[in-house]
Amino acid sequence: NSQGRLTEPMVLREGGTHYEPIAWEEAISLVAGKLNSLASPDEAVFYTSGRTSNEAAFLYQLFVRQFGTNNLPDCSNMCHESTSVALAESIGLGKATIRLEDFEKTGLVIVIGQNPGTNAPRMLSSLAAAKKAGAKMIAINPLPEVGLTSFVDPNPQHGNPLSVLGLRPSKLADLHLPVRIGGDMAVLKGLMKIMLEREHAEPGSVFDRDFISQRTAGYTELEAQLDATEWDEIIAGSGLGRAELEEAAEMIIAARSLITCWAMGVTQHTAAVATIQDIVNLHLLRGAIGRPGAGLCPVRGHSNVQGDRTMGIWEKMTPVFRENLEREFAFRTPERDGLNTVESIAAMRDGRAKVFFAMGGNFVSASPDSAAVSAAVQNCDLTVQVITKLNRTAVTPGRVSLILPCLGRSEIDGEQFVSTESTMLNVQMSKGIFEPASEHLRSEVWIVCNLAAATLGERSDVDWYAFAADYDKIRDAIERVVPGFENYNERIRKPGGFYLPNPPRDGVFPTQADKALFKAAPLEYAKVAAGRMLMTTIRSHDQFNTTIYGLDDRYRGIDGGRRVVFMHPDDMAELGLKGGDRVDVTSYWDDGERHIRGFEAVPYKIPRGCTAAYFPEANPLIPLGSVARRSFTPTSKCIVVSVVKSE
Repeated sequence: NSQGRLTEPMVLREGGTHYEPIAWEEAISLVAGKLNSLASPDEAVFYTSGRTSNEAAFLYQLFVRQFGTNNLPDCSNMCHESTSVALAESIGLGKATIRLEDFEKTGLVIVIGQNPGTNAPRMLSSLAAAKKAGAKMIAINPLPEVGLTSFVDPNPQHGNPLSVLGLRPSKLADLHLPVRIGGDMAVLKGLMKIMLEREHAEPGSVFDRDFISQRTAGYTELEAQLDATEWDEIIAGSGLGRAELEEAAEMIIAARSLITCWAMGVTQHTAAVATIQDIVNLHLLRGAIGRPGAGLCPVRGHSNVQGDRTMGIWEKMTPVFRENLEREFAFRTPERDGLNTVESIAAMRDGRAKVFFAMGGNFVSASPDSAAVSAAVQNCDLTVQVITKLNRTAVTPGRVSLILPCLGRSEIDGEQFVSTESTMLNVQMSKGIFEPASEHLRSEVWIVCNLAAATLGERSDVDWYAFAADYDKIRDAIERVVPGFENYNERIRKPGGFYLPNPPRDGVFPTQADKALFKAAPLEYAKVAAGRMLMTTIRSHDQFNTTIYGLDDRYRGIDGGRRVVFMHPDDMAELGLKGGDRVDVTSYWDDGERHIRGFEAVPYKIPRGCTAAYFPEANPLIPLGSVARRSFTPTSKCIVVSVVKSE
């Protein structure tokens, strides 16, 4: 339609050159027939984006597991999987430990590996509230971000009407640490080492000894590891001077409480899990979890990426979830773990996965190694996209491709409503208010239920059509399967919804030791050979994930283009480059080189030896095999590259 919305199901048949309309019944039958013809359910991959509601996600994973596979990769695999792994091990919960009101009670906010001005603009209001209440702020990021140094609140109701005119910008960050790419762990270890030295000199003046002795385990190992870490390595890894780290450490010591926020700038590194656990270590030393104004704040972006994981969208299952799901629906779930996102791409590339079904998202653009993922998706016998608008993945089809257009969250779905979970565990109702773009659109729940019924038939005792007709029944089932959703239908109808249980927020740490665990990992940082540099991907201001709303990036002074490489002026001079020159960038991995060509070199305030380029334009450089240890998150924030002038 005129807004670019898809308004009816479409099919690209084998050998065809264009999509054409297809009836819903035929589309569902086509997918069900292909799924049932597979030699094994594991030959299908069922992807989920963070757009999917709790209700749709719960039924989706139920359908997939009754079909016989745990191949449920999702967008979390590409962003905060490192967070989930790290926090689950350290504190027993892979989620935030704070609520928004904690920002107004804190003494210090550390923002590391995150640019809220571009990636989480609504969060700036919370940061501004913290500053208004007297908090200090430290920004740890390779690039100085305008959103943290000159914040203009666009909402006049927040008490500064002149800010709308840009007349009274607020400075948020009191200290910016321009960390070298890949140097976050070095920064954290440097801060803790300074604090430890102060604690040794004045016992009890820096660390919360009561908290450490009563609520934690592993302190002795961390202390030994910090003592053994050499300052030369910390300085080399972080790219910072000791004086800068001393200033930051003094701010931490002086603060009555501490909140640390992070995002992809931390999670998309080889040592991401250990780095996040050092964030936790820092908090545990100060007793800064489980009290007002103190805690951990991983900032997740998609509207329900956290809720989808709570609903079981994961290639694995917790024992409690598995037991409850099997009891509720009287079937045996697949025992073998499924494929994560990177493993799914490899399986499609190698022909081990033949069907790719995407519940939302823009998989091809969001994934690393663009050439590899495009070839992998096109190698499938069938690809299916449940989307609202065309995207690159829809025009990167398998041999047969279906587009199933769904209702947007803002559109009326009869009398039904759905729900989502925020990054801070707040579960709220989401009910559409606009007329659907077409009478042919169907809800995600309808699509899942009809596909499940057609595929599983008598193999499933689930009344899929009853779920599609009444979402309250879905929530009743969720209540019986997922802990924390007691009285779901009653509580979700209350203004503001409800919060899920958050044991660490209450000072309870459900780890194997029933305590928060210090994790002592050796210092790691990126090391490069002469002539090589480090690259990180970033987003522009006019961008949300893979959706590009405009070609300008006014915060960084970029007009009318995105094929740019930000570089330190001295690095450019050494390479014989000047602003505006076209350059080719090459990345290096065990399986060979990858290239992007004809990008514009832009001088920028970034550490020496570091470069930055926009996502997804720079995705072709990110090797599929370059992932964070234990989380398999692509290392999009730390890639070894070389830059040369284009011929």
